[in-house]
Amino acid sequence: MAGSTHIVKKSDWKNSAAGHRNVLEPIILPYLDERSRGIKNPVVDFLFEYYSFRPTDLLKWSPGIGVSLEGQAGDLNLDRRFVQSDASGLRISTTSFPARRITGLKWVVSLLAKTESREPMFGCHGLHEWAMVYEADAVRHSQFALRLGHKRTNEVVRSGKLLCSHFDAFRFFTPPAAGLNNKPLSRQHMTQTEQPGCLHTNMDLYKWSTKFFPWISSEIIRETFLLALEIRTVDMRASPYDLSELGIEPIRIENEDGQHEYRQYQAAFAAKAAPLRKALGKVLNQLLASSESVQTLPNDAECPSAVN
Repeated sequence: MAGSTHIVKKSDWKNSAAGHRNVLEPIILPYLDERSRGIKNPVVDFLFEYYSFRPTDLLKWSPGIGVSLEGQAGDLNLDRRFVQSDASGLRISTTSFPARRITGLKWVVSLLAKTESREPMFGCHGLHEWAMVYEADAVRHSQFALRLGHKRTNEVVRSGKLLCSHFDAFRFFTPPAAGLNNKPLSRQHMTQTEQPGCLHTNMDLYKWSTKFFPWISSEIIRETFLLALEIRTVDMRASPYDLSELGIEPIRIENEDGQHEYRQYQAAFAAKAAPLRKALGKVLNQLLASSESVQTLPNDAECPSAVN
């Protein structure tokens, strides 16, 4: 079990927990209010609907594994099954990690490591959202009009190159658009195609962090969430939708200036995501090392349903 000889004072970790809430509440509380009134926002909605981590759980605080706290188990607003308390302090128990989830944990560790090992690619120009409405009768965000209209949107897709490397974007392509991608993508080969220049790959660091809460610290989860929010804003700016009523200015990827701007964002996000990916991978490897019944996973093993 991962442990620490240093015990964090109760006042210090309580301050950390309060700071965590103070950063996130200004984002989460307005979202909850708008949701209660039926107001749609494709930027923030995505983070709480596509990603399944509940806002109330995001506000909770965990030190993650390898940290000892002063206090008693009831002091943490967490399921007590995952908290160990003894004379040496209060900590997140690694032995509480379910054996049935080890295969999924190994898959994510492999995915992160392989993604990190690859050179980022910045040539897709963010056409994935356009490919999702290509030659379609209906669009995903029907409350917003297409900025260029259906005909011109289709022309942009046909005149560009679909170079999507992220299966969880590709699977929403219309059938005609899927056939235009430079290669077919599948869940089974996801560890072979993910690369660190992809906006959605970097947003997914938030997903993989939350899948292993509370063993992953709230600091990592918070930072991946904030990065995902920043990325999703750019993702929607580069989309084919007219989001001007939300104050979202478009990145016009249909022209060279817009494509250049998008590539700059890709490079900046890849640089921000790299240390988070490394930190997350390090903790997940520690969790894996301390878990029992570690199994061998083939390189091309399909993503287990436990981490989808």
